[in-house]
Amino acid sequence: MTHSAINRRDAVKLAAGGVLAAVAGSCRSSDGPSASRGPDTVETLWDPMHYSSVRSLASAIRDGRVSSVEFVEACLARIDAVNPALNAVVQLRAEEARAEARRADDAVARGEPLGPLHGVPVTIKDSLDTTGLITTGGSMGRAAFVPERDATVVRRVKAAGAVLLGKTNTPELTLSFETNNLVYGRTNNPWDVTRTSGGSSGGAAAIVACGGAAFDIGSDYGGSIRLPAHFNGIAGIKPTHGRVPRTGHIFPFGGTHDAFQQIGPLGRHVDDLVLLLPILAGPDNIDPAIVPMPLGEPGAVDLSTLRIGFHLDNGIRTPTPEIQAVVRAAAGVMSEVGARVDESRPDGIEEAFALNRRVFGADGRAAVRRLLREAGTTEASIATEGTGLSAIELDRLLADWYGLRSRMHRYLENHDVILSPVNGKPAIPHGATDLPDYSYTMTYNLTGWPGAVVRGGTSPEGLPIGVQVVAAPAREDIALAVAAHLESELGGFEAPPL
Repeated sequence: MTHSAINRRDAVKLAAGGVLAAVAGSCRSSDGPSASRGPDTVETLWDPMHYSSVRSLASAIRDGRVSSVEFVEACLARIDAVNPALNAVVQLRAEEARAEARRADDAVARGEPLGPLHGVPVTIKDSLDTTGLITTGGSMGRAAFVPERDATVVRRVKAAGAVLLGKTNTPELTLSFETNNLVYGRTNNPWDVTRTSGGSSGGAAAIVACGGAAFDIGSDYGGSIRLPAHFNGIAGIKPTHGRVPRTGHIFPFGGTHDAFQQIGPLGRHVDDLVLLLPILAGPDNIDPAIVPMPLGEPGAVDLSTLRIGFHLDNGIRTPTPEIQAVVRAAAGVMSEVGARVDESRPDGIEEAFALNRRVFGADGRAAVRRLLREAGTTEASIATEGTGLSAIELDRLLADWYGLRSRMHRYLENHDVILSPVNGKPAIPHGATDLPDYSYTMTYNLTGWPGAVVRGGTSPEGLPIGVQVVAAPAREDIALAVAAHLESELGGFEAPPL
């Protein structure tokens, strides 16, 4: 099956003023020299195999159709080929990964019990601690820091059998929408190296898009999983607040920022997220915000019963016509399966950006200064000074925050899903960040709701366009079920030109 960015049937049916048809006409064909041909099922390997789903790779390794060594070597070759242009992978443990792959293949040969990620190569965002491997978090104070313990999510993917290839670039302390720092420099977008890969999981998304790793684990503070997924044309999910432990992340739990940060997976395909999220989720008895939370099976969701609201404009920033057209196409796809679809948005959403900025600045950057002190430096590429709030002002802010969350929750009385843009634009030129564009993702860090991103189209410049799929708290199963259907109808992942 050849993947295209927008199903032509839907393009004709849903075109308004010719905009959507123009988007469809601008799509890259997967028959081009840099693109790949995808399989009909997630159990089938792509050609070339380094674009395959995590599930298909794990299955092929277990069955002996592909060795872990073969795939690790394929990923290392991709890193060698594309990383000079991307600067996505900043620490590489090639020989250690080769040795672990050989041991993984030996375990297969001996018929030993195998984990769900057995022998599958992974990279990890450099904000998450990795035993024996430098973890800088983008800070000069940690340029040579080697953790003694893995972050909880790193420990869990290793226990599931994954082979760690190395670390991927992140902005300092994960606090930027552009992946750039004083230690490693800037990461570029594989669709156009003059443009950003996004932040803060920009290195992760760029190398996954290029087939240099089967998946990566990122973190999302204001869109840091979802925005790089959108900019690089892959899939990602920010889970519900309280789902996945943040233990071992450079910006930890606690303080006024606590509810903002979630850890989640990035992959080329929605099924990657379906497989990975249960591995990452659940209490670790360290992060106090993480509670036992049911995680439904996306395959059990009846799409025809869903109540879906979509909006093309959040009242803060109007996206490009092409992005609006892709979201409208996604709404049309869901209407065709019988879902009840209406164009609407939660009450108060237009206030979310201003409130997010108030909460973010509430401590006067005290948390940033503390983390820098703990790293043993004052040198930083991000703002470190600000005016914090008094106790009375903080009390008022928290009341406003919870009031907005309450107003938005009422929307869920009549809706199961929200479809929206991920950003006001596709990948932008380096240094051109316009914060209101990011309000589409920041809103759901305020609420703590889960949000997935899947590629749904291509811009006239040839850049990926994602769709954000938000669901009620603890209903990642619904978000992923909708994202998977959109992926099947709108085209999903395509290989970048690098």
